[in-house]
Amino acid sequence: MQYRTFGRTGWQVSDIGYGMWGLAGWTGSERETVDRALDRSVELGCNFFDTAWGYGEGLSETILGDLMKRYSDKTLFAATKIPPKNRKWPSKSHFSIDDVFPADYIVEYTEKSLKNLGVDTIDLQQFHVWEDAWANRDEWKEAIQKLTQAGKVRAWGISVNRWEPDNVLSTLRTGLIDGVQVIYNIFDQAPEDNLFPLCRELGVGVIARVPFDEGTLTGTFTKETTFPAEDWRSTYFVPENLNASVDHADALKPLIPAGMTMPEMALRFILSNPDVATTIPGMRQLRNVEANCATSDAGPLDPQLLAELKGHRWDRTPTEWSQ
Repeated sequence: MQYRTFGRTGWQVSDIGYGMWGLAGWTGSERETVDRALDRSVELGCNFFDTAWGYGEGLSETILGDLMKRYSDKTLFAATKIPPKNRKWPSKSHFSIDDVFPADYIVEYTEKSLKNLGVDTIDLQQFHVWEDAWANRDEWKEAIQKLTQAGKVRAWGISVNRWEPDNVLSTLRTGLIDGVQVIYNIFDQAPEDNLFPLCRELGVGVIARVPFDEGTLTGTFTKETTFPAEDWRSTYFVPENLNASVDHADALKPLIPAGMTMPEMALRFILSNPDVATTIPGMRQLRNVEANCATSDAGPLDPQLLAELKGHRWDRTPTEWSQ
């Protein structure tokens, strides 16, 4: 496993992190299976775990807390997120921060996460949605500074809304945000335009989420793929999205080098960008943990392949189904 510096925090984080959304809200999330996968990731050197109160209303945080107790002798970084008070993912431009992240609510949910994780201090506390129009409001700034001064949070981050990588730039310039989590993969390359250069300038750590485009970039979906009704992907992969996603993924298949899988190519595309500190694939099975962690040591992609993949950028805009 290779490690990278997480912005100005100086943390050395594994460049393959662990996205814990899949432990709640997806099918196939049995606890025993999940714990085996998490244990194996630690054995392989993974030390960055991204969860949220919204993943099972604290369940995913509790699972991470139990993991950290099992490995109390190791340095594991816990990143979690405050859910929007109005429970609307993503936020909308007309939302008021008073309805989404009022100051007392920021404190309340940080306390909930501390309890679920079983820790005195959260490494990275993130806002689970964001609008850049809130950048100059004092209430959130005062709340997070008080929590930091009280020793309850080490660093603060923002999880940027899907397909809106620029909807955070003014907020980063406040100097109060240490990390940004953004969708970045072979298709979603827009963060390279404005967000990554600003993060580089300000020393903000970048977490690349959704490395497999919610599964499309595993290369296993077809236009006939379906999901159980209780799986959130059943509402995301509506025909309009599923058909286009499969077409874009199929167009990549001729580019996959011999001996490489599409998931490996997808992860190594992300890790070829030095602006990324860590990427957080969801991993529920041992075989996925082992395959994904192995990409860390494989190094960047060949420059020619990388250049070809740049041509597969797919700019999308938020819709009703994109959540």
